[in-house]
Amino acid sequence: MKAKYEPRIDLKDRTLLEHAIPLVSPFVIFIDPSDACNFKCRFCPTSDRSLMKSVGRPWKQLSFDLFKKIVRDMGSFDEPVKVLRLYKDGEPLLNKKLPDMIRYAKDAGVALRVDTTTNASLLTKTNAKNLVDAGLDRINISIYGTSNAHYENFSGVSRQFEAVLANVKSFYEVRGDCEMLVKINGDSLSEIEKEQFLVEFGDFTDKIYIEHTMSCWPEFKLRGVEVNPDVGLYGQEIKEIDTCPYPFYSMAVNSDGLVSTCFLDWGRKLVIGNVESESIVGIWKGQPMRQYQKMFLEGHRKQHPVCGNCGQMSHGSPDNIDEYASRILRELNECGYFDDIEDSPGMTPGLIASSK
Repeated sequence: MKAKYEPRIDLKDRTLLEHAIPLVSPFVIFIDPSDACNFKCRFCPTSDRSLMKSVGRPWKQLSFDLFKKIVRDMGSFDEPVKVLRLYKDGEPLLNKKLPDMIRYAKDAGVALRVDTTTNASLLTKTNAKNLVDAGLDRINISIYGTSNAHYENFSGVSRQFEAVLANVKSFYEVRGDCEMLVKINGDSLSEIEKEQFLVEFGDFTDKIYIEHTMSCWPEFKLRGVEVNPDVGLYGQEIKEIDTCPYPFYSMAVNSDGLVSTCFLDWGRKLVIGNVESESIVGIWKGQPMRQYQKMFLEGHRKQHPVCGNCGQMSHGSPDNIDEYASRILRELNECGYFDDIEDSPGMTPGLIASSK
């Protein structure tokens, strides 16, 4: 096998948040090119059409004009963001403008890396070349089985395995400097099937990994999929942390322009702004984001109706700043960072509902 066996996140050389907070610019900004998906995965809320309608999810494509406005605004950050991630809830390749978005962001120099995540069903030779030519730095490819039967059972789509395998191989041939990572959830696979996955894909990607099942979307019940009770997403020890690290280094722009404090906000209950009418820099530095940050540092996550039951905090987060929370809170209070923020135990979700 040519590929390195490594997870999609960097567990070795991570910046220690306890020494970096507050950040002048986010490490990661998620922008969702497409709110829709062509798969119907049992573990994902996006697959439930009636649920999406009930929470007001638009199932739309991000307009290229709005994307350009976001990127122009990002130019006002004091430093480029580390990663611009063109992915959140849907399948990015459903947006025909994805290569144009990549090229525009790369030309603007607002991020050190531009990446995306895809199920590869639409990663045709033409699309692959367009993404690479646009300057994509990294692609994460999610595999949902080692046979057509697996795909139909897990993702609700038929006759996909051979097509996805062919797309992965063709992308590998034209990838250039774009780094590839192929991953699969292994908890429903036999040891023979896991080995098959490594054999089938291991020579056609730069990195490969077998992940585990977790419930990463608060308020969504997995359908026919069991959370792994023994290890976390990346095989790490299960240990619940209290201080969510994500609002301290990331934010997420939905396809309709609403900005969520969390990339897992499928239900749009953690909205902190709207890039159609506000600057993304202003949202990052704004009162709503800082109110979430203060809530977590004060130890009130469990009182929040959405964040309090987040499985990411036990099975998925690679960062743990719990032991530093009181020190960080004290230092931020001393420098006036929270001067205009009130105490916020159990903040009401939809903090700035007026922006909707």
